[in-house]
Amino acid sequence: MASETTTKVHVKVLTPSDPSLPPLVLQVTQMVDTYMLWVGTAENQTEIGNGERVVLGGNLCRDWACAMPPRVVGFHATSLFRTSASDVALPMAQRLAKRFGKQIFLSVDIGTGFNTLGQGDVLVLEAEKGIVGTLKEIDRA
Repeated sequence: MASETTTKVHVKVLTPSDPSLPPLVLQVTQMVDTYMLWVGTAENQTEIGNGERVVLGGNLCRDWACAMPPRVVGFHATSLFRTSASDVALPMAQRLAKRFGKQIFLSVDIGTGFNTLGQGDVLVLEAEKGIVGTLKEIDRA
């Protein structure tokens, strides 16, 4: 059976377990042995719809990294863009590349306001859990 070479795009709304956190939207572009992921926060639950508008209004270059799965030892990964206030994409991309064995491009667009409120780490954890669950679903399909 020949491997599938089409590119697929999935958009999913991720609802955090803590109702005080904003909803997250995840866009997965699935390519051969590669996932390009964008995750960002939505302004509010009422205007989120299916997430497409949030993706279109998001910022790809707020915190963007690329990681390759480890072949033997160590990682090949780099930050493509980042701000001084955000550095979560690189280590998360490395964990995802190791877990799924694929090249990962990851853009995290979570506003800095959540860090000042003490919710940044919780929101990032919710985003990573949502990404892992979604990628598992895609891998099973």
